[in-house]
Amino acid sequence: MDFDVIVLGSGPGGYVAAIRASQLGMKTAIIEKESLGGICLNWGCIPTKALLKSAQVFEYINNSEEFGISISNPSANFEKIIKRSRGVADKMSKGINFLMKKNKIKVINGFGKLVKNNSIEVTDTDDKKSTYTGKNIIIATGARSRQLPNLKQDNKNIFGYRKAMTLEKKPKSIIIVGSGAIGVEFAYFFNSVGTKVTIVEYQKNIVPNEDNDVSRELYKIFKNKGIEILTDSSVVSAIYKDGEVHAEISKEGTKTIIKAEKLLSAVGIQSNIENIGLEEININTENGKISVNEFYETNVPNHYAIGDVVSGPALAHVASAEGIICVEKIANLKPEVIDYNNIPGCTYCSPEIASVGMTEKEAKSNGYEVKVGKFPFSASGKASAAGKNYGFVKLIFDSKYGELIGAHMIGYNVTEMIAEIVAIRKLETTAHELIKTIHPHPTMSEAIMEAAAAAYDEVIHL
Repeated sequence: MDFDVIVLGSGPGGYVAAIRASQLGMKTAIIEKESLGGICLNWGCIPTKALLKSAQVFEYINNSEEFGISISNPSANFEKIIKRSRGVADKMSKGINFLMKKNKIKVINGFGKLVKNNSIEVTDTDDKKSTYTGKNIIIATGARSRQLPNLKQDNKNIFGYRKAMTLEKKPKSIIIVGSGAIGVEFAYFFNSVGTKVTIVEYQKNIVPNEDNDVSRELYKIFKNKGIEILTDSSVVSAIYKDGEVHAEISKEGTKTIIKAEKLLSAVGIQSNIENIGLEEININTENGKISVNEFYETNVPNHYAIGDVVSGPALAHVASAEGIICVEKIANLKPEVIDYNNIPGCTYCSPEIASVGMTEKEAKSNGYEVKVGKFPFSASGKASAAGKNYGFVKLIFDSKYGELIGAHMIGYNVTEMIAEIVAIRKLETTAHELIKTIHPHPTMSEAIMEAAAAAYDEVIHL
């Protein structure tokens, strides 16, 4: 065998798995058809955060008078914003390249396809084919933007998130189909730089996977920003003509035409499991995902799969954790399996959203008697000082045992606060232990303690 471990794909699951394998003394290779770091680093998590930071800076400048600072005629240079975002992504990709060299991981450029006898055939850009063998093979090919059959993308006027990050100029107007994390993040970005934004969401609430209170709060804030929101609505068709996208929208049986310069489809993702040889070596799949056990083993010995190609939350931090557990299993280290009920989710629009565990509705439908504590950032000194006194922390406890079964936050910097909740839940900390945990003042994080106290009628600052 050429290698102890070959990883197919270099996203946050693949490159982390490769590094951990190398740390454990295994001869490791990683195969990548495009850029090291995968979608997350090059076209997802990282460059979008750079775009959003530019939007936040511009928002701060436009509201500088509130802070006693006068700035005349600020403007957003769309081209430079896009350029900065790409620069951040390129820098991070080079960082992954450094980590590969540091950990003595062989990087193989090209499109990899599984073949028999623990082998992968790699086709490079010149169509030259080479075959590599590995004692263990980890599939980490990730996912791509889902394309709806009634929403054909031309990658110019009707497109997915990749094109949205490389537009040559700022569109005057844009329709965003879908209000999950990708949809609302781009809605915030485009609205902040002066684009007229319309969100079309199939379900009754925007950010439909979040707690209803969070959804309502974001709806209110987005409406105040001038974002048009159509819920309970679906796109029947979309065509580009006369210099505009004409989208036919159906709402409660009534159809209307909405026009905009561009349309962004943000309706989820689709796993990259086609043409990588799964059928040739008889790896089982189900509902467009590779079937694995709790240690990410497929039905074919010594073949594993992690990240967006397996069922579970399609999140970078989940893929990384799966990669580490998978490799440690290969090394016979007896790793602890992931508790998928304790995975934090973050959305980086403004206000930010962060959550973990059950929503209030889910908790009640699962038979829990709950105590709910809610602390608004309008009562937070730190939030008021920052000019960000919107949003709240909402905690849901099991009345019987005081277990924290869900946490939902919307507001300034809450994505940096959610890890505390994840640790609390992992350590099975009770409500009263949390109430008695002294938080620093003034901070945004003390709202967590206050929300816990509110659930038990002990809150001080409400």
